[in-house]
Amino acid sequence: MRLQRTPQLPPRERIIDAAQALFMEQGISRVSVDAIAALAASTKMTVYRHFESKDVLILDWLEGLTANYSGVLDRLAADHPDAPDQQLLGFVAYIVQDLERSGYRGCPFTNTLAELPDDAHPARALIQAHKQRQFARLTELCTRIWLDEPQEVAEELTLLMEGAQVVAQNKGLANPGERLTRMVQRRLQAVSSLCPQ
Repeated sequence: MRLQRTPQLPPRERIIDAAQALFMEQGISRVSVDAIAALAASTKMTVYRHFESKDVLILDWLEGLTANYSGVLDRLAADHPDAPDQQLLGFVAYIVQDLERSGYRGCPFTNTLAELPDDAHPARALIQAHKQRQFARLTELCTRIWLDEPQEVAEELTLLMEGAQVVAQNKGLANPGERLTRMVQRRLQAVSSLCPQ
């Protein structure tokens, strides 16, 4: 299901909004600049005035996505400053909400990597840096929850979340979001029972 366009937005924001809808729905390779311009109620010339190439537009879109993920963690930190477990569960809930979205096509970062085989493409470096930052934040939360082997726990949680995104896309198991939530909650309960009060 395609996102609604917002004609009141300035041209640059309309273009990014249209690109996001099309990239999420069809992938980056199949989407032309003409299609982005049409959905943005703009022209191809206007697209190129704001973005010198489609690759630049892809990078801008990905930067926005990474900012959204960081923003979620920032909001959770502000809402639950002394409850790292609630921050972690809140981030899992955000991932699950995305998995359950109608027409879910998988993780946009993973899909983009699959469509950009060139290791030197700047989008690949951007995604890698984002995933490393996210892992560092999960490790920090795990350090605040578990005293022993926080990095190993963060690795486990990362693999669970990334795996749930793939399973939601390939439909290999029903209800991957519920399964992911249960697994993380069990992990938290197991660890909290071992922590000194």
